[in-house]
Amino acid sequence: MYRVSVQKAFTARHYLIGGDWGVENQLHAHPYRLEIELSGYDLDQHQYLVDIVAIENVLEQQIALVREKTLNDLPAFAGVNPSLEYFARWLCESLSAKMIAGNIQRVAVRLWENDAAWAGYELER
Repeated sequence: MYRVSVQKAFTARHYLIGGDWGVENQLHAHPYRLEIELSGYDLDQHQYLVDIVAIENVLEQQIALVREKTLNDLPAFAGVNPSLEYFARWLCESLSAKMIAGNIQRVAVRLWENDAAWAGYELER
């Protein structure tokens, strides 16, 4: 199986809800790093799984929706604890919907909130 991965960094803010997590319940920012990995068995006519520039463009469009924003204020996070895991799932589902290449079998996202901690989510297509 072929795999292609692209990473992008961005900053976004949030505060956790639904529990007592101390300072995490207060508005704060994270220097997120997003990695998307696309997998499939077949290459296209150019011998690409997916053109890396196309992946970068989709990433940039999606990140623009959250960059420098407070996640809690966005419709996708209304009434939901904007945990790292939930954010990773939302990104994976959103990015997967925008990846139109028919040869993609799997979309996986890893989202770091710092140098030590990440959460991931993946979809089979």
